[in-house]
Amino acid sequence: MTNPFVANLEILADADALALRAANWLLELATEKHGDFAVDLSGGSTPRRLYECLAGPPFRDAFPWWRTHWFWGDERFVPPDHALSNYRMVREALLSRVPIPDANIHPIPTSSSPEAAAYDYERLLKSVYGAERLDPARPLFDATFLGVGLDGHFASLFPGTAALAERNHWVVAVVGAKAEARITLTYPALESSRNIAFLIEGEEKRAILNRLCGGDNSLPAAHLKPAGTLRVFTDEAAIEPVVQ
Repeated sequence: MTNPFVANLEILADADALALRAANWLLELATEKHGDFAVDLSGGSTPRRLYECLAGPPFRDAFPWWRTHWFWGDERFVPPDHALSNYRMVREALLSRVPIPDANIHPIPTSSSPEAAAYDYERLLKSVYGAERLDPARPLFDATFLGVGLDGHFASLFPGTAALAERNHWVVAVVGAKAEARITLTYPALESSRNIAFLIEGEEKRAILNRLCGGDNSLPAAHLKPAGTLRVFTDEAAIEPVVQ
């Protein structure tokens, strides 16, 4: 089987070029689809550059904000105004700068407990989807952005955690893997996307990208099997001298 991290790898000059390419990719997908368009967002510094790009010209005036719905792939269990909140980062970089209806923004709740937050977000996703079970022919998301950690985790699916084996729930709490509890979408929910893009940039990601391209199955990200197409946008700093 062809390794998608190799087959669908696109190398950009630098982090800014990567953000611009990802923004154009998302705009193309959004304009091609008629009706509601659902995007699953990632946290981190690389996606932030993408979100800031979307908030500026020409994307601010060209993007169909009114029919696009925004979801989160994972969240730290912190208040929404906390410095570590993925929601806060996206709000500052994008949501507060473009004409998105409030009803189209669907952050992960963090006001009760991690387990209750996971339950509530799963109920929200099922309500939006209109069914209790995911149909491979009808993905939950139109586009999903993901990053990868130095240990191969993505979203908050960390090595050695029970969340990796979850195949029934769409959302779970991850407690103990990091200092803050996390709420994360599981493999079934993350895989239910027409298009998935990993954003991987910088020298510090060279080793992990090399392992993914080499087919290291010990990494959580290597086990993602999306319903649709998986792409990898990276920059020259992350690829050299590993892949020539």
